[in-house]
Amino acid sequence: MNRELIVRSSSNAVDFALLKEGKLTELHKEEDNNDFSVGDIFLAKVRKPVTGLNAAFVNVGYEKDAFLHYHDLGPQLSTMLKFIKQVSIGKLKDYSLKNFPMEKDIDKNGSINDVIKSNQSLLVQIVKEPISTKGPRISSELSLAGRYLVMVPFSERVSVSQKIASKEEKDRLKRLVKSIKPKGFGVIIRTVAEGKKVAELDKDLENLLDKWSTMCKKLYKAPTPSKVLVELNRASSILRDVFNDSFSGIHVDDQTLYNQVKDYVQEIAPGKESMVKLYNSPVPIFEKFGIERQIKTSFGRTATMSKGAYLIIEHTEALHVIDVNSGNRSNKAKNQEDTALEVNMLAASEIARQLRLRDMGGIIVIDFIDMIKAPHRRKLFDHLRDEMKDDRAKHKILPPSKFGLVQITRQRVRPEMNIKTTEVDPNIAGKEIEAPIVLIDKINVDLEKLLKGPKKDCKITLNIHPFIAAYLTKGFPSIRTKWFLDHKKWIKIQPRDAYTYLEYRFKDKNGKTIY
Repeated sequence: MNRELIVRSSSNAVDFALLKEGKLTELHKEEDNNDFSVGDIFLAKVRKPVTGLNAAFVNVGYEKDAFLHYHDLGPQLSTMLKFIKQVSIGKLKDYSLKNFPMEKDIDKNGSINDVIKSNQSLLVQIVKEPISTKGPRISSELSLAGRYLVMVPFSERVSVSQKIASKEEKDRLKRLVKSIKPKGFGVIIRTVAEGKKVAELDKDLENLLDKWSTMCKKLYKAPTPSKVLVELNRASSILRDVFNDSFSGIHVDDQTLYNQVKDYVQEIAPGKESMVKLYNSPVPIFEKFGIERQIKTSFGRTATMSKGAYLIIEHTEALHVIDVNSGNRSNKAKNQEDTALEVNMLAASEIARQLRLRDMGGIIVIDFIDMIKAPHRRKLFDHLRDEMKDDRAKHKILPPSKFGLVQITRQRVRPEMNIKTTEVDPNIAGKEIEAPIVLIDKINVDLEKLLKGPKKDCKITLNIHPFIAAYLTKGFPSIRTKWFLDHKKWIKIQPRDAYTYLEYRFKDKNGKTIY
């Protein structure tokens, strides 16, 4: 399985596209003005605790105060507050925690007013970026993520990722980490640590301790609010989380970013830095790798799948709703139940991709095509879970209900990726229509249906707007030539000046509309 990361730089943002076998699976944007990224740590000031919410509003420098719930304070809050106070005034200069006395854990069912007060300074970490009208969601239970390990200050706990299946491997990793773990720090062992040796884990832990020390040095006489630790840039963050042996290439179109990414790959995977390549062709990098086309065809209300099936994706204030449609799909399935299963399995794969691509979060309800047989519903549920395994966002999937609905909750830590796929209609002022590239995909789907239907043997003429006709016939091989190679059928294209920009009709030799 080949994976590629394509990085496009512009004057005010950097776009990251993750490809799996050439298909777009994740799309991220890092803007220069985003000062509140997930993972950033701030020395912040409590604005006011709110007893009714058992939470506090905290000033981190954003226009709206950040939200800190009691359950996100962390059990060792008292220890952290004491540590911050001593470091801030210069009384404590040893940041290792090995000799720092731990205070008693706070009551897990306590009240916010009992543990923090207005104008108090505390360290907080962004766990959810500002979304819509809400400020950031924060936690004072800090964690510093490395390649193989996540370090948790003011803790002694060692835990292992649940995605590591082998009990023997879990025990081995726990044993290794306990032998190298410094006092006062807990450690979470990440999935990518599976099979790694103690030297690699120790190096990762040393890097995290250096990061912790650097952060603590900034606390001395620091104003509030102030950012004391910056999360990795998005390119390095993605590579840290997803880089593995299946990567075949990382392509970057900016020299500075290229150097940064190459240095980071050299650090996390020595010997693999040669796969980082500087792209300097006159053709835009997203055009070269077919990403622009995939963006246009993946972010609309309708997402097409193979052989005529499609999804309708709608977003309400409370949840996302996805409807699975078989369209005019025709196949060799013996009965409706088999057709439903086949379409649902295709849809499950595409839905898993769409959730990651759009970074959809909250509650997602999927209306699959009804299936009568319980084994088929189980097969669909297992397939959807398998497809979602690569999803780094925390999620939970419930089995299909009696109505055929599947409910998913998926953690959202950043604003949803929302890309406009409509353009101004040149025929009607003020109206917007789907982009032409989306139209070409629809024509492909309709043509495939037509060539499998009763009219497959007749002569077919496509009547279409002159602009689109020129697009279908230009170059070699043109889109029309590709149709001929794929379907062994020549499609005559007839420009029609009277047609609107995205209007088209398939006609037979007598001029009768057949699709």
